[in-house]
Amino acid sequence: MLKILKYSFYDLIRSRWSYVYFLFYLCLGFVLLFLNNDVSKAIITLMNVIIVLVPLIGTIFGIMYYYNSKEFTELLLAQPIKRSSIFLGQYLGVAGSLTLSLLLGLGIPFLLYGLLRSNAIFDFSLLLVTGAFLTFIFTALSFNIGLSNENKIKGFGYAVLLWLFLAVIYDGLFLMSLIVFEEYPLDTFSIVATTLNPIDLSRILILLKLDISALLGYTGAVFKTFFGTQQGLIVSIAMLVLWTLLPIWRLIFKSRKKDF
Repeated sequence: MLKILKYSFYDLIRSRWSYVYFLFYLCLGFVLLFLNNDVSKAIITLMNVIIVLVPLIGTIFGIMYYYNSKEFTELLLAQPIKRSSIFLGQYLGVAGSLTLSLLLGLGIPFLLYGLLRSNAIFDFSLLLVTGAFLTFIFTALSFNIGLSNENKIKGFGYAVLLWLFLAVIYDGLFLMSLIVFEEYPLDTFSIVATTLNPIDLSRILILLKLDISALLGYTGAVFKTFFGTQQGLIVSIAMLVLWTLLPIWRLIFKSRKKDF
């Protein structure tokens, strides 16, 4: 598995799109930090970009790599190598390269800015951690979609639809349900609905740590009560870990049962 992981990792690192991805975050970090005196505002802007862009890039890169390397994968399947090792190695290589581009692209500007001496170091660290989680989650989901669909067009369509649902449609349905059932106690429902979407969960975590939950109104008070505590932070991180492990488990299970 390690050899396949290294091959996939180096293959993507040498890709020009990895450099574009890295340079985009590098330029964005420099612009936001050195043209903005408030680090918290820079982190909020970065959050708005990362929450949408990182899942999209993870989904697109994952599904593209799966279909483009399909012939190579079939060649590996003919060798005495465990199926789970092949797909797990490819997945970790893709997710690892994207995560490295994200961490270096944002980390370099913040280190040069002197963030280590700033009080915002924890907020920025949380931003990077959630970005890494979203990369691993959506790359795993895209690999699952690829394994479940032989047709490349269908696979791309389902992958984009999944991202669109979790990034946009889910929020609309959530807000509509809050309006329709506003007469009922919705505290528990709001918390559960948030944990069922990794994008919403990441956004709430960062907003609460930046202490601007008042902008979220009534739901902000509910989230602050739960997610703002140490226990809430542990539960949130645990849910992100679960969101990462479940698609990986299905990826391994599906690769063992699938007839290639």
